[in-house]
Amino acid sequence: MSMAKSESTSKKVASAASKVLKSKSATKAEKSVAASALTQKGSTETTSAKVATSASKILRSKTASKAAKSAAASALTQKVKAKKK
Repeated sequence: MSMAKSESTSKKVASAASKVLKSKSATKAEKSVAASALTQKGSTETTSAKVATSASKILRSKTASKAAKSAAASALTQKVKAKKK
C-alpha cells in the first residue's frame, strides 16, 4: 500500500497545463502529462508510471515548451514512489 502524496498542482502550473492542452503544436505526450497535472489540481490523485515516463522525457526534451516542462515537473512531483521489495 502506498501513501498519497500531499502535493497538488498550483494555479500557475494548472494555467501552464491548460495552455499545453489548448496548443496545436503540443505532442500527445505533452498533452497527456498536462491532463494529469490538471487532474491533480485540488485532489489526491497521483501520477501513473506511464505519465511519469512521459514527463521525464519532456523534461529532457530540447523542443518542449516551458509550459509543458512546468506541467511535467508538477506531474513528476506527484508520483508515488514504489516500495522496494
